[in-house]
Amino acid sequence: MPDAPIYLDHAATTPLLPAAAEAMAHGFAIWANPSSPHRAGRAARAALEDARARIAAALSWTGEVILTSGASEALALALGRAVVDHRIISAVEHDAVFRAAPDALVLPMDTDQSSIFALEPDVLTAALAEPGRAIAAIQLINSETGTMFLPVVRNPEIEQVHAAGGLVLCDASQIGPHRRLPEGVDLAVISGHKIGGPIGIGALLVRDFGMLSPSGGQERGYRQGTENLPGALGLAAALESGEAAWCTTFEQRTDFRKLLWRTGDIIAPGSQCSHILALVSPRHSANALLIRLDAMGFAVSAGSACSSGSLKPSRVLAGFGIDPEVAKRTIRVSLGWSTTPDELDAFAQAWEDIHA
Repeated sequence: MPDAPIYLDHAATTPLLPAAAEAMAHGFAIWANPSSPHRAGRAARAALEDARARIAAALSWTGEVILTSGASEALALALGRAVVDHRIISAVEHDAVFRAAPDALVLPMDTDQSSIFALEPDVLTAALAEPGRAIAAIQLINSETGTMFLPVVRNPEIEQVHAAGGLVLCDASQIGPHRRLPEGVDLAVISGHKIGGPIGIGALLVRDFGMLSPSGGQERGYRQGTENLPGALGLAAALESGEAAWCTTFEQRTDFRKLLWRTGDIIAPGSQCSHILALVSPRHSANALLIRLDAMGFAVSAGSACSSGSLKPSRVLAGFGIDPEVAKRTIRVSLGWSTTPDELDAFAQAWEDIHA
């Protein structure tokens, strides 16, 4: 057992970066309502707009930034207020996408591709042929398997949607250490607490405000409620920290994956990120593994935090075409900025011991 608990559930939430905590402390010190007209309010507004600009710059985003309470609200805003006629989502999107677009057309994945999982082109073509304008939600990185859907450059799915006159929404909640968005997306969603920022802040990036219908209130009339200045400053600082704040390198995370291959299996459909993996035990159920690993001092999960409390099989793994019996033996291991090489070695040894 490690001397201290080892946390490997960063895809659910990750610790607050020191730089983000410091930025938030500054925000609390100058706190006033950014919408107030007096001097204190104007100072808060200036700090808020500076944070907004820094968030855009950290992501090389040239469009608008709407600050929200998190990714779920940003997704609801994007899918609920986009100026479109119908919505398209993939079968492996996060539960928050399904909740935000309950009437969406759900498309299966193209499981015949070996290098990158994608929406089936013919099915996507048929969906885009429906009358009216569509918005298609395509995630950046899957939160249960680490599958990367949208490369940074040249995205066939984005080109296909744009050719039909539609919009592309990218759920980038699991963006990881590199902080790079795919070229050509029209809207993107960021979550603060997935990247070392505070809980309770997120952002909807939108290429042009004309893509959304306003609702009145703050955030240029696209969201109601007093702006979260400390959270915005914390989010900006977390985004700016990037990979330099991580205790592991890409190579170390890749070596960790190779160590785990020796004892179990890894569900690795398509291209993979380095910080999220779905690990399959040869013989133990996911529930048994969670209990045993927790007793050994390791925090992991059996899927996304929004669904791991359910006894139902993972909808996401089913969407990837994973056999239900394999899914029952699958846990998620996710790394964050504070994960150390020693912690990776300790988990790899524990995983081997469990299966000895």
